[in-house]
Amino acid sequence: MKSEKSSSYFEKAKMFIPGGVNSPVRAFKSVGRNPLFITRAKGARVYDADNNEYIDYVCSWGPLILGHSHPQVVEAVQKAALSGTSYGAPHPGEIELAEMICQAIPSIDMVRLVNSGTEAAMSAIRLARAYTRRDKIIKFAGCYHGHADSFLIQAGSGLLTGGVPTSPGVPAGLISDTIVCRYNDLDSVRLAFDRMGNEIAAVIIEPMAGNMGLVLPDVEFLHGLRELTAASGALLIFDEVITGFRVTYGGLQNLVGIVPDLTCLGKIIGGGLPVGAYGGRKEIMQLMAPEGPVYQAGTLSGNPLAVAAGIATLNLLKTGEIYDDLEVKTYILETRLRTVFEETGIPVAINRYGSMFSLFFTEEEVTDYESTQKADTKMYSRFFSGMLERGIYLPPSQFEVCFVSSAHEMKDIDQTFEVARQVLEAMI
Repeated sequence: MKSEKSSSYFEKAKMFIPGGVNSPVRAFKSVGRNPLFITRAKGARVYDADNNEYIDYVCSWGPLILGHSHPQVVEAVQKAALSGTSYGAPHPGEIELAEMICQAIPSIDMVRLVNSGTEAAMSAIRLARAYTRRDKIIKFAGCYHGHADSFLIQAGSGLLTGGVPTSPGVPAGLISDTIVCRYNDLDSVRLAFDRMGNEIAAVIIEPMAGNMGLVLPDVEFLHGLRELTAASGALLIFDEVITGFRVTYGGLQNLVGIVPDLTCLGKIIGGGLPVGAYGGRKEIMQLMAPEGPVYQAGTLSGNPLAVAAGIATLNLLKTGEIYDDLEVKTYILETRLRTVFEETGIPVAINRYGSMFSLFFTEEEVTDYESTQKADTKMYSRFFSGMLERGIYLPPSQFEVCFVSSAHEMKDIDQTFEVARQVLEAMI
């Protein structure tokens, strides 16, 4: 495939943008290539500056559960834009989206809309500290909650891809207030509570980890977190920026029967436009200004375009039929990929839940941060390049998640499988 125009754009971008990209994993560094510059997208496909066509399993890193440029979402955004792109004032649409979120997720009595998952997680932690009057938080190795200082300690996503365990510029004082435990290891959390339980304000976790690749939770581990936090007076925060409205209408918490104190959302609730949200019990959320003393603000919070896209998306997801369709298609793809890996003898661990999956090039089961680090990133890089050159766009990192959308058809699944066979046979 030709890549002259993408390469030219990249060289120019590096003159004005650090690393030539506005989010690190987009740089393709971990797969040893230059990034694609996308110029248009429709349905399950994206097209780069050289007019190469790809079946897309990145889906903007999760928000596009309906695929690119879904007609009803586009129509909603166009209609909203005709009435104004930003008001800096309350508007009826944000009430409608907030009500939809509260009705879909029983743990959320009240919700505050923001502009990103990072804002949501950062604000939830501030709120938890104010509510409990404690400073320390527990996070988990490999879980990513955005780039606020408190979270950039053994974080996942782009930090894993770049091999940076902690970002420079994070104050030592914040590091001392962040306790890192092992995902799916309740004993490590018990030990932290035994030692510092009366200082811990909150436990924040991706209930299904999606930023070190997809790592599925032990449900008893999640229930154990609920018990430990409740007993100590700490808050339990579920970061469902990825899983919210992706695994079911609502969040993973609806499926596992756990009621967190606060929930962070993003991605799908904005239908592909910038958005974030955090919400929870009324007595906690009422501490937020202007009702309470905890401050958080945003010029574009509740932006009418993002709200319109989110409402349109959630209305299409409400019936549940899309989730059933996604489960079938993604299960078929997973099964076929397992078959071809077995036939070629290349070891792989495939983690899948609903329409999300990750391929880890390892012989071992992947259940936590430590086991993700045993995956062969060079093998993933070879596989990624082979797939890309044949028109399949996977995440440009071993430690990110593949997403299937409702726009993916069985012919796309069939093509992906056949290409994977070709690539793996060439890798033997």
